[in-house]
Amino acid sequence: MIGELISNMSHSSTAGFVGVSLIFVYLAWILYMAFVRIEEGKKEGHH
Repeated sequence: MIGELISNMSHSSTAGFVGVSLIFVYLAWILYMAFVRIEEGKKEGHH
């Protein structure tokens, strides 16, 4: 799926390139926030 997005991104317009880049940033943000919440949960669980 990611490889397909990247190959499509290389053939698309600037707007498409920006759109796909924003999708990647959004996914990375979601994963980062999930990781932070998990880490906070672990710290609270050990008290």
